[in-house]
Amino acid sequence: MSSEGPGLGGLERYIEERFAREDSHLQEIRRAMEEGGLPTIQLPPVTARTVQLLLRTIGAKRVLEVGTLAGYSALWIARAFPAGPEGGKGDLLTLEVDPERARLARRLLDRAGVGDEVEIRVGDALELLPALGPDGSYDAVFLDADKEGIPTYLDEARRLLRPGGLLLVDNALWKGKVADPSDMEASTEAIRRSHDLLANDPGFDATILPVGDGLLVGIRG
Repeated sequence: MSSEGPGLGGLERYIEERFAREDSHLQEIRRAMEEGGLPTIQLPPVTARTVQLLLRTIGAKRVLEVGTLAGYSALWIARAFPAGPEGGKGDLLTLEVDPERARLARRLLDRAGVGDEVEIRVGDALELLPALGPDGSYDAVFLDADKEGIPTYLDEARRLLRPGGLLLVDNALWKGKVADPSDMEASTEAIRRSHDLLANDPGFDATILPVGDGLLVGIRG
C-alpha cells in the first residue's frame, strides 16, 4: 500500500467539502463568470472561508476590498459581518475598475441578499484609494487586484486600517513564482516587494498562510 497522501489538491477538496461548501448564490456567481467569459480568478472556497473566519475573529464591521470581479469574495465577506439588533450588519466598500463587472456583481449580490451591506465603487483603485478616509476608519482591507499595484495599495491600507485592523492579500505565493529567483516579471517583483515591505514594517505583524495561492495576513500595530 502506498504511503503517499492525497496531495495538496486532494486535501483542499477535503477541507472544502467540510468547511467551505458553496451555496446556490456562490455557485450562481461562479456560473455567471463562466458564462460571461470572465477570468476564473476568484478566490478558491478554502481561501474565501479563511478570509471570512479571520474577519469574524476581529468582529469586522467596516471592510474595504480592492478587486470586485463578479462579487464572489464580496459575498463571503458580507456574510462575515455580525448581525445587528436592527438587522444592520456591516459595510463593505469594494472597488472595481470595470463597469460591466461592477454591474454584474451588483445584480448577483443583490440577489444573494447582501446588497444593503455592499457598496461597489467603479474606478481605478490607485485614484480612488487616496480619497477614502478618514485615516484608521477600516477594520480590514482585502487586496485581490492587479499585482503591480500592490505596493501602492499597501501604503493606502496602512493609512486606512485602524490599530489592530486586519490586512489580507491574496496570491501571496503567486503559484510559487515568488520563490523562484529567475522569475523577474513585474507582477512577481511587485509581490516580492510587498512582502519585503511588510516583513520590515514595525507597524505590521504579518505572515503568509499557505492556503490556496497563499494568503498574506497582517495585523496593524
